[in-house]
Amino acid sequence: MKYIIILADGCSDYPIEKLGNKTPLMAANTPHIDTLCAKSRCGLLKTVPDDMPPGSEIANMAVLGYDVKEVYQGRGVLEAASMGVELKPDDLAMRCNLVCIDEEDKIKNHSAGHISTEEAHELIDFLNRKLEGNRSRFHPGVSYRHLFVVNGGSDQIVCTPPHDVPGTPFKHVMVKSRNLEGDATAELLNDTILQSQALLGDHPVNRKRVSEGKDPANSVWFWSPGYRPKMKTFKELYGKQGAVISAVDLIYGIGAYAGFNAIKVPGSTGLYDTNYEGKAQAAVEALKDNDLVYLHIEASDEAGHEGDADLKVRTLEYLDQRVVKYIAEETAKMDEPVAIAILPDHPTPCELRTHTHDPVPFMIYRPGVKGDAVSEYNEDAVANGSYGLLVGDEFIRHLLG
Repeated sequence: MKYIIILADGCSDYPIEKLGNKTPLMAANTPHIDTLCAKSRCGLLKTVPDDMPPGSEIANMAVLGYDVKEVYQGRGVLEAASMGVELKPDDLAMRCNLVCIDEEDKIKNHSAGHISTEEAHELIDFLNRKLEGNRSRFHPGVSYRHLFVVNGGSDQIVCTPPHDVPGTPFKHVMVKSRNLEGDATAELLNDTILQSQALLGDHPVNRKRVSEGKDPANSVWFWSPGYRPKMKTFKELYGKQGAVISAVDLIYGIGAYAGFNAIKVPGSTGLYDTNYEGKAQAAVEALKDNDLVYLHIEASDEAGHEGDADLKVRTLEYLDQRVVKYIAEETAKMDEPVAIAILPDHPTPCELRTHTHDPVPFMIYRPGVKGDAVSEYNEDAVANGSYGLLVGDEFIRHLLG
């Protein structure tokens, strides 16, 4: 048996009035997902403990069966692994977003209007030149997602993810120290945020973006700090060699620590315009050399963060027509049977524009195993599935049999 996990990031949601009080999963036309669902067994999965932040880093590690309380060290260290940034034991790595601060000094969005990678790299390189120091450095990533490393930094700080607080005055959610040990690091990070605003506001990249009606990337924002984690590979834990396909450094970072082969697909953007067909084809091809393929698609999460219900519905229909249809048809032709799981890592409700702790709907199709009574894949329907509510590593163990 081989395995594909189709991870539709943030796709679950709450009922939305403009969708007739349906969730996007209920409102979307997804005949191929539903056909597969009718042959699957379903349930709900609690991916994030209530006392931990509902971030993608925790949720995706949980989907893969890792004990998140044991291995979680923040998002930055995972992205560092993906980017090939070697961390020393005392390096504090954290996610650095390029964000847009509006004229009222509020966080307008977490992505600087989904700035292009080319523009972002110019800004990050500029900041490295202007803020050059022996203890800290920016590392450019993809679009608005970057890395900041502080040598000798303390993790005794509290950082707020920018996607959790759109519309909030940025000074209300700057970095705070937990105790005296964290004071110097919090001060360094807050000073860097303020310096970035002074430097980026009039940068040619941002002047051009404003002239084109786009949001400027006029501030950096730090969150999810941590040190290098201690993780066993997926093969050590479960005896399977995996591969990962994504558009997001975070997911490739988890894959790096899990020992997965990283497969990059041209045209992968992390948005609704990603190369769905290319990712689906790469996933099927990867099954030749791997036991399990983790196919991560970010688009529905970004639509949730934008609060755009119609776009979220569209991303789910793209997933159905351009990914699930192909994978279901092609894997059915393979000599070795292929199990297919579909689920999000966490909900990203359009109403809230951020992640929540709610359990996520999942389905597992295993050739030769009779499905349960669920015929539609959505939050309410799968609650009646035969798996009930799973926690911890129960999902991955059921998938792997």
